[in-house]
Amino acid sequence: MGFPESVLTKDEQVVLHLHPHWKALFLPVVWAVLAVAAVAAAAIFTSWNAIVLLILAGVALVVLLVVTVWPWIKWKTTHYVFTNERVIMRSGVFSRSGRDIPLGRINDVSFSHSLFERMLGCGTLTIESAGERGQVQLTDLPHVEKTQSTLYELVDADRQKHTFGDDDREALVKEIKHD
Repeated sequence: MGFPESVLTKDEQVVLHLHPHWKALFLPVVWAVLAVAAVAAAAIFTSWNAIVLLILAGVALVVLLVVTVWPWIKWKTTHYVFTNERVIMRSGVFSRSGRDIPLGRINDVSFSHSLFERMLGCGTLTIESAGERGQVQLTDLPHVEKTQSTLYELVDADRQKHTFGDDDREALVKEIKHD
């Protein structure tokens, strides 16, 4: 399931659209390989009759659905979207939950990653925002350092866009003089 572009405002542009890091899918893939290998080994190296092998294949299929397909669907339906106006988080398969943080409310952006996460290129991004909900942590975020820098640039650009500066004052003075 892709990210629904319909939730964006008219002038809003997606800068980054991320899912959790692929490491979340590593163990499900290992389980899938083990389940297929177990059924293949049972078919090749045992003299079990066809009914027992079909039951084993059915159990393996259920295991595959539970430990492989379900985590993949959860991974695919988790979205971290960074736009020029806000940070959008959506997750869930049957029931959905989401949170939006306007860039103007973001006070601090930090990241952390362990040595293992650093080798994989992922980590945890912590976004501290003004308001009663405080911090949000995006765990297993790919390219966490680059994402932190990009988010910092988006927040800075948003603040400059909403700040009355010297250029704005000079343009206003020129406009008043022409009237």
